Amino acid sequence: MNARTLLAVDPTLADFGKDPLWISIIKAVVIFIVLMLGVLFGVWFERKLISRMQNRYGPNRAGKFGLLQSVADGLKMGLKEDLMPRTVDKVIYFIAPVVLAVPAFLAFSVIPMGPMVSMFGVQTPLQLTDLPVAVLLVLAMASIGVYGIVLAGWGSRSPYSILGGLRASAQVVSYEIAMGLSFVGVFLFAGTLSTSEIVAAQAGGGVFTLGGLEIPMPSWYMILLIPSFLIYIVTMLGETNRVPFDLPEGEGELVGGFQTEYSNSLKFAVIMLAEYVNVFVVSAVSITLFMGGWRAPWPISMWDGANTGWWPLLWFFAKMVLVFAFFVWCRASLPRVRYDQLMALGWKILIPINLAWILLVATVRALQIDNVNRSLVLILAAVVMIGCLGIWWRFDSVLQKRKEAKAALVEAEFEQLQAEPTAGGFPVPPLDLPHYHGVERKEVPSGSN
Repeated sequence: MNARTLLAVDPTLADFGKDPLWISIIKAVVIFIVLMLGVLFGVWFERKLISRMQNRYGPNRAGKFGLLQSVADGLKMGLKEDLMPRTVDKVIYFIAPVVLAVPAFLAFSVIPMGPMVSMFGVQTPLQLTDLPVAVLLVLAMASIGVYGIVLAGWGSRSPYSILGGLRASAQVVSYEIAMGLSFVGVFLFAGTLSTSEIVAAQAGGGVFTLGGLEIPMPSWYMILLIPSFLIYIVTMLGETNRVPFDLPEGEGELVGGFQTEYSNSLKFAVIMLAEYVNVFVVSAVSITLFMGGWRAPWPISMWDGANTGWWPLLWFFAKMVLVFAFFVWCRASLPRVRYDQLMALGWKILIPINLAWILLVATVRALQIDNVNRSLVLILAAVVMIGCLGIWWRFDSVLQKRKEAKAALVEAEFEQLQAEPTAGGFPVPPLDLPHYHGVERKEVPSGSN
């Protein structure tokens, strides 16, 4: 089978909206069941893999290899008495886990998992639906999901819960900006925001011509746009509140964060369900945008039938397992960062680097357009780059002067305290007491005045 035949099975936007209603219902039910089962096996897989990393066995009692441990935990939380504090806002308290979970399931509806297949005699793509702006739908669902965290904290009427909700809102704003910017390079190269067409754009690498020299380009965007891919890897950890960015749940300072007042009941299970489904969604997005989607990796792709029929489902879920294993590896290996470090990483590092990378990618794409004044494009890019460097130098100089001024102020205060210990307004003992210089204190004889 040649490349032209393989491309013929790729779904396009014109292939969606034609399925019978019963086919769409079957797809939606299958996606829901797969995600629910994925959560059960994902919890087991995470506990098992972390145990191996820490030289432990992990779940090994309930069922073969402990596979039924997650089922037992789910039944326990579903049947456990649902305790509710008196002071909570009951409506918000109950609706928050639902608001957290529903967008996560909806976001998976635009994820392509395979090409056109025959399902009960009907030709249909292995994807529930697609849109011209499907990637923006995923970002929108992620933005709505954070409302569940904020409402859970607000409705609990607990200071720890409210602080966790506020942290989550600030964190999502910071990292969703960087995540959205990491997609811009993909949009520029693929020329579309449709998830199925982005996968199709990674079928072949193409050639970049520069000065008469033809340079072959890789097909997967994780290699071609590696800065965008690395930034997305960091932002997807922050977007899902996973270690090392699980500050909204920081046990060390917030007890349990936004879920402090949710006992181990059904509502707590829904919150955990939403967290794992969100992990699956960001993993699927990384596969779709950067790892070729459902297409087989090399050297499996050398087989003519690798990207046809139902085989792509296997490659898609194999990639999902690998990305999820990366989440588990981060949880087992990395410590939780401070909140100020989290915010500084998002605003001061990821976003500026992303903007500079987008400028470079846009310049390269502009040079590839026919009938374009390449000299003008290079001049404009150089002017913008010089302006960015000037702004960076200006801010860096100001920050350096502030650091030097602060260091000089601290040094002056220290010298003042050495000369006059009470200058700070506190009863500070003098620094020249005898015991500071190794002089032993003389014992006073008893009975003497």
